Amino acid sequence: MGEAAAEGTEAGGGEGRRRGRSMWRELPVLVGIALVLALVVKTFLVQAFSIPSGSMENTLRVGDRVLVDKLTPWFGSKPTRGEVVVFHDPDNWLLDEAGASHANPVQKALSFVGVMPSVTEHDLIKRVIGVAGDTVECEGTGPVKVNGKPLAESYVAAGNTPCTADRGGGQFKVTVPKGMLWVMGDHRQFSADSRYHQNDKDRGFVPVGNVVGRAIVVAWPVTHWSTLPIPGTSSQPGARAAADVAPGALGLAGAAPFVLWRRRRRS
Repeated sequence: MGEAAAEGTEAGGGEGRRRGRSMWRELPVLVGIALVLALVVKTFLVQAFSIPSGSMENTLRVGDRVLVDKLTPWFGSKPTRGEVVVFHDPDNWLLDEAGASHANPVQKALSFVGVMPSVTEHDLIKRVIGVAGDTVECEGTGPVKVNGKPLAESYVAAGNTPCTADRGGGQFKVTVPKGMLWVMGDHRQFSADSRYHQNDKDRGFVPVGNVVGRAIVVAWPVTHWSTLPIPGTSSQPGARAAADVAPGALGLAGAAPFVLWRRRRRS
């Protein structure tokens, strides 16, 4: 009986070792699938971005992580007035944007697959003030007018005026061409936005095709968690933590069922 028990123990130990080795063999498969799914999520669904400058204060602060909806543009949705959008640099705007981020190769690699927030140096985040056909103007210190109607901009940073009195771009009247947007930062006295790029190739307008997606929520830090709704006045007819790893976590969750199914099939 003793010998039988010993043999059983030895057999059980061997089975446990084989199971452990099998788990280690499965680990690269799990990681690989997780990375692929994270890349898919980041490319087509949602992506985390880190805020590098104060141009959108106090709506967005330096170091905030926002989640950006990249799905709806695939179905033909266009940016509307009042949305906070992330877009590719139209014409070297970042040369004037304080706080532009600089990432090392490891950060860039992790950002590419969606494990970290985007650290690209070619994306900006601003609020859409005018869309195609809108006439946007600033006179004096404001308010900003869209199609002759003043905007009630509660999101403008405390102590700022909706318009800036300088003639370098703060005073303007423009009509937004087809396929373009007029964007401004909420920190009006600290934002190198459409106003100050009227001499570039797009005259300060942002091509709709440059838009990555709409920022929908401040996901980190938790003390600053908030959604980013579209202000009611904009729809007038006349007018690195949990968020950092969101795509990675979704990829891991998606990969786990596949690996479990594979293990059961082998058993």
